[in-house]
Amino acid sequence: MIKQIRSADIKSFIENNPKTVLLDVRTEDEWKTFGQPDTKSLGIKTFFITIGQDPGFIDNVKKEINKENQVLVMCAAGGRSEIAVQLMLKEGYLAHNVSDGFNGNGQDPGWQNSGLPSVIDS
Repeated sequence: MIKQIRSADIKSFIENNPKTVLLDVRTEDEWKTFGQPDTKSLGIKTFFITIGQDPGFIDNVKKEINKENQVLVMCAAGGRSEIAVQLMLKEGYLAHNVSDGFNGNGQDPGWQNSGLPSVIDS
């Protein structure tokens, strides 16, 4: 079962899980258009590894992310990140879905609208 974390609960999650990292699986165009999470002030590292047609997603994750970390996985609204979490759980990662993503899901506001730090890369 995939654990769902709302953006509103991320700060609390990080406080209780100091070995947390964030994995953003959106596309580069989305990062440039809508912005990126800025996790430096939260004391965690962010990884940007796009999930999509590339069959090398898990190989790229393995190169970058330690299995000892709690991994919060985020996309725009929570759909692609849930697929990424499923793949990561099969590989033994401690992965959790950010259910409202960066932009929100219609029910919850998302990272960008929850007062969490973000930047737009122009």
